[in-house]
Amino acid sequence: MIKENKILLKVEEAGVSFNNKSLVSGVSLQVRKGEIVTLIGPNGSGKSTTAKIALGIYKNIDGKVQKFTDKVGYVPQKISIDWTLPIRVIDFMLLTENLSNDQINVALNLTGVEHLKDKGLSNLSGGEFQRVLIARAIAKQPELLVLDEPVQGVDFKGEIALYALIKKISETLNCGILLISHDLHVVMSATDFVVCLNGHVCCSGKPQLVVQNEKYKELFGDRASNILSLYEHKHDHTHSQDGTINKE
Repeated sequence: MIKENKILLKVEEAGVSFNNKSLVSGVSLQVRKGEIVTLIGPNGSGKSTTAKIALGIYKNIDGKVQKFTDKVGYVPQKISIDWTLPIRVIDFMLLTENLSNDQINVALNLTGVEHLKDKGLSNLSGGEFQRVLIARAIAKQPELLVLDEPVQGVDFKGEIALYALIKKISETLNCGILLISHDLHVVMSATDFVVCLNGHVCCSGKPQLVVQNEKYKELFGDRASNILSLYEHKHDHTHSQDGTINKE
């Protein structure tokens, strides 16, 4: 008999309002160890708000949130940094965390940026910086990892590489991941369950089923459903935005 994976996070009919205006309502989801759950939806649909509800950042919420682990890592959507400061990657890793050299090296190695350890933060590319942010979040090997739009400032090829990295992290650390994205077709091969938001849950389920849902098509269009099939297979190459294969 296969033992059921541990539930790390359970959100039931959750929502939050400010000044009598609902930001998001009626959200239910759960994340288990070794599972990637992706929140998708257009801008302003409540994705980041839902992540903050799940993390306990918002206190006065509707519904119920249960976390079954204290080992949580988080990469926020926005982070304020004074880029004029001469701060290196290793300094940034230690900015708010007490980490050993081993923890730093393992995290940077897993995200593929160990060679940038002594490089200035302001000299990193968008993709390198996102990898450092993820490394910082996984340095203490969390059971639950929340990633809010982790491919910002990254080109299309870089997006696919980052989502492959996120899948690798899930498998290596056996952690549960709550991933926020605006675009399902790129994360297709790296997600187990999808929750589509537009102020509330429009639809949810396996990605192959969600893209056939009429509510999903209303938000993202038929083209998104059609192009998704390009990402269902294992990649040993990359695609351009029109779906053609890029030759290495």
